[in-house]
Formats: sequence, C-alpha cells, structure tokens
Amino acid sequence: MAATGRFRSSLSLLTKSLRSDSLASSKRSALQLESLRNFATAPGQKEKKVKLPLALFGASGNYASALYIAAVKANALEKIESELLDLVQASKRASMFSQFTKDLSVPTETRVKAITEICAQAKFSDLTKNFLVILAENGRLRHIDLITKRFLELTMAHKGEVKAIVTTVMPLPPQEEKDLKETLQEILGQGKKVKLEQKIDPSILGGLVVEFGQKVFDMSIQTRAKQMERFLREPVNLGIL
Repeated sequence: MAATGRFRSSLSLLTKSLRSDSLASSKRSALQLESLRNFATAPGQKEKKVKLPLALFGASGNYASALYIAAVKANALEKIESELLDLVQASKRASMFSQFTKDLSVPTETRVKAITEICAQAKFSDLTKNFLVILAENGRLRHIDLITKRFLELTMAHKGEVKAIVTTVMPLPPQEEKDLKETLQEILGQGKKVKLEQKIDPSILGGLVVEFGQKVFDMSIQTRAKQMERFLREPVNLGIL
C-alpha cells in the first residue's frame, strides 16, 4: 500500500511537471516559429507578406505553415520541399534514425547536435536546418513525417495541384493511368493540375477507388459485392411482382 501511495504521489508530480513543461514548451515554440517566419527577412529589409494558400490546424499545421512562410520569403519552396522529402525517405530506410527521432528519452542537446550534424552532411539549407533544430528542441522530430505531409499540402495548393489517389489491385497500365488522369483533369477544370498517386490494395478484389479533394469514387468489386449482399438480405416485396 505504501508503495502504491508513493507511486501515485510520484505520478501526480510527474503530471504537474509535464503540464508545466508543455506550457513552457508551447510558449517557446511560438517564439521559435515566429523567428523562423522572419528568418528570410534581412535586417532593414521590408517584410514580405505571405498568404497561406490554405489554412492548416493543429501543431503540425502550425509548424508546416511557419516553414512555408519562411520558404516563400526565401524563394526556396522547392528546395525545402525536396530536402524534407529526402529526410523522410532516409528515415524510412534507416531504422536507427527513425528510432532516434521517436525516442523522447534522448537529451535535447543530443538531439540538436545529431540533427545539426545530419544537416551538415546532407548539405541542407540553413532554413531546413534551423527548422529541424526547432523540432529537435521541442521534441517534435517524431512528427516529421506528418509535418512534411502538411507542408506538401501547402506547396501543392500553392502550385494549384490536386492530389488524386487511385487504389487498385495491381498497378494501372500507362495508358489507363493517362486516361484516368485526363478524366480527372476535365472534372477539375482549368487552373488545377492533377497529381496522381497509385496505391495497391488486394483487399478491394478488383476495380478501383479514386479519392481527390473531398470526393471518393468507389468502383471496387469489394464494395459492389457488399452492396449486392445488402440487396439480397432485404426482404422481397411480393406485392410489386
């Protein structure tokens, strides 16, 4: 019982400590992101106003938006996008690095030193390096994949691109992929560019599922089979025969 009481007391202290650290971290993070947004503005230079192409919410959205603003000011949108994608792909191939980004027990100084060395070896721009250092300091490196996805949402909107995901049992032949892309382009109209991504999912059994914008066109055999099953389970109204 005494041990249980000490555990609960320790847990209470830990909870208070974490909440306090979280609040301090939140304030520090806000200041860091504001500093990042102004990174590309030289002293004495008039600040360039940047309008976000779409509103993102949550912590990942805040980080992605701050980086987008800084990248636009520095005219380095494509470079930052490329560097983030390189880092995310590298982390997927290197399990040790992936584990390092997710391990919150690693001291902040160690995280910052490691990410600084990685950026130097990869020859990342100062903007990307500073951004990753902020993530390391705030224990957000474990969210780099999500933050990169949110950043890509902004860059795609900036370029007028609309991501369409087509799910099939096997890869589409080049001509069918081309026909689908042209069809989606006609639906979207001028001013938008379709960026097609293919996903393979044997569970749909056949056909395809297309997702773009807020729309989903499910033409899979799996869905049609379920619809047929529901139809067959419904009672037959003999009065209409």
